[in-house]
Amino acid sequence: MATRKVRVLIIDDSALVRQILTQGLSGDPNIEVVGSAADPYQARDKIVALKPDVLTLDVEMPRMDGVEFLRRLMPQHPMPVVMVSSLTQKGKQITIDALEAGAVDFVAKPTSDVARGLQAMMLELRVKVKIASTANVAHWKNRQPAAAPRPAAVSAGALAESTDKVIAIGASTGGTEAIKKVVSRFPATSPGVVIVQHMPAGFTRMFSERLNQLCAMEVKEAEHGDRVMSGRILIAPGEKHMRVIRSGGFYQVLCEPGEKVSGHCPSVDVMMHSVAKHVGRNAVGAMLTGMGADGADGMGAMRKAGARCIAQDEATSVVFGMPKVAFERGGAERLLPIDDIGPSLLRLVTEKRA
Repeated sequence: MATRKVRVLIIDDSALVRQILTQGLSGDPNIEVVGSAADPYQARDKIVALKPDVLTLDVEMPRMDGVEFLRRLMPQHPMPVVMVSSLTQKGKQITIDALEAGAVDFVAKPTSDVARGLQAMMLELRVKVKIASTANVAHWKNRQPAAAPRPAAVSAGALAESTDKVIAIGASTGGTEAIKKVVSRFPATSPGVVIVQHMPAGFTRMFSERLNQLCAMEVKEAEHGDRVMSGRILIAPGEKHMRVIRSGGFYQVLCEPGEKVSGHCPSVDVMMHSVAKHVGRNAVGAMLTGMGADGADGMGAMRKAGARCIAQDEATSVVFGMPKVAFERGGAERLLPIDDIGPSLLRLVTEKRA
């Protein structure tokens, strides 16, 4: 029986870009481009008429940018959206806003060596469109703009014995919002946190800066040699693996470029294997929404080393891939809704260990 093709509507103000994306996506036998629109106003009518499975949406457009369109679309008619982003500073900022407004993922337009960069971008876009077609975005229906979360009220005494602990978190598709929900609840006295979120270079810095505005903890894009310490969250930089090591009496990270591991750089597996080796039973881990299996083996190693680990459940995951595999392979002890992940990590990290 033939597999049903993923129906895509392309939204971009450039006729040339619409043509390039149409040709590029149509080259995949599992994707059908059902139409295109020059702006969100045209798109609104075409969504109703054509009933696409996935939208590709330009970030920067006249009349109404992609983010404003998403903010209006998702509560009314939630559907998977992949942003097509520029690599400018403004483009990165709008992309992070778009992920907060409900976009499933994004691809970056090439800026140099356009011919080769365009080919790589189209390969990435095809993959992400197919992943997006499986995404769960139903929770956006009728959603009201979220108030800024308040950090969890945990007394300093409750965390007094946990300063030598490390919280390790991995995520991919849908992860920016999931991570925000988890770490924005952590009090300023929480143990050090290390996070791998699959994102290109530059976007991880923007994401870190955004989180830093929302969290009681300090959040920064990790740099080689940064110390993992109470009150600090380190985000792995795009296109560099992040490893945790013990250096004398404290932990620090090494951030170095390398080959992709489990399909990614940074890789959750690389980070979690290092946590298993150097932090062991003083660590706790969480696997959040994402496609694929990156992190499953690393989390398994953490469990074998005595760490406590949990994963996000299917109902609240945008893509139930990484958490599912981590659970099935025995790395994650249990599956929890995203709203329970943060409090559970804090409980696990403060448990008295025999």
